[in-house]
Amino acid sequence: MNHKINLTYDIFTVQQPLVSGVIKKCIHAVLDAEGVNAPCEINVLVTNDRGIHAINSASRNIDRPTDVLSFPMFDLEAGNPPQDWEDYLDPETDLCPLGDMCISLERAIAQAKEFGHSSRREVGYLTIHSMLHLLGYDHLDEGPQKRRMRAREEAIAAAIPGMSR
Repeated sequence: MNHKINLTYDIFTVQQPLVSGVIKKCIHAVLDAEGVNAPCEINVLVTNDRGIHAINSASRNIDRPTDVLSFPMFDLEAGNPPQDWEDYLDPETDLCPLGDMCISLERAIAQAKEFGHSSRREVGYLTIHSMLHLLGYDHLDEGPQKRRMRAREEAIAAAIPGMSR
């Protein structure tokens, strides 16, 4: 499927080619794993803790940085993507604008060290997590929703070479 991934960096990083590759690979893997059969458009901002802090504060009134933010365009049902995407397509682009994500590369690198795995794996995991939010998954409870989302994250990551734990 021909998806459009708009990657923007508001920070300088020598890791940009690696990070871009991981993000794109993970977005495609999630869309394939979730059975999304429409061409989609996803906007991704890679920033630092200061940048994501400002977005978190402005959009959610939470005055602190976080690792990833997701802004879905639609209220989709987790694990049950529409079979007919016609109503979701932008008539000007013929793409489904799934939404936006923002990743703090600074936070991803710190968490990778904390969790004992690579920055590549952490950026990939955050991308998978955010994509699942764009597709209707959530973890508002500490029970079934969180377990279901975590299981999907792990299953998708395990299917991507170099992403499993």
